[in-house]
Parts: sequence; C-alpha cells; structure tokens
Amino acid sequence: MIEVTKINDVKILVNPDLIEIVEETPDTVVTLTTGKKIIIKESRQDVKNLVKSYRKEIFAD
Repeated sequence: MIEVTKINDVKILVNPDLIEIVEETPDTVVTLTTGKKIIIKESRQDVKNLVKSYRKEIFAD
C-alpha cells in the first residue's frame, strides 16, 4: 500500500495495483480500476515514485 494525502489533509492508503490513471488537472486525480476517483495533494510524479518504491520493496523480498 502507498500512503497519499487527500485534499482535506486526511492520509489514506491506496493499493497501487488498483491504480488505473493518475492525472494532474491541476489537482492530482487518481482513478482506480473500480472507477472511484480520489483527489490528492501529491503530484503525479510523487505517485509514480511511491509506486516504484512499493514495487521494489515487494520484489526485494
């Protein structure tokens, strides 16, 4: 799971395997495979880096 911050400052954990699209419009909107959309404070690049770190951690074990 990756931790991101919703626009109202609430931190949540998101399963990166469910992320379908991350777009900046100018807010960062994460669309999940379920169709749910989450507006977050992190940038698109931040999300990319979080997912990469998560995957490295998972496959290192």
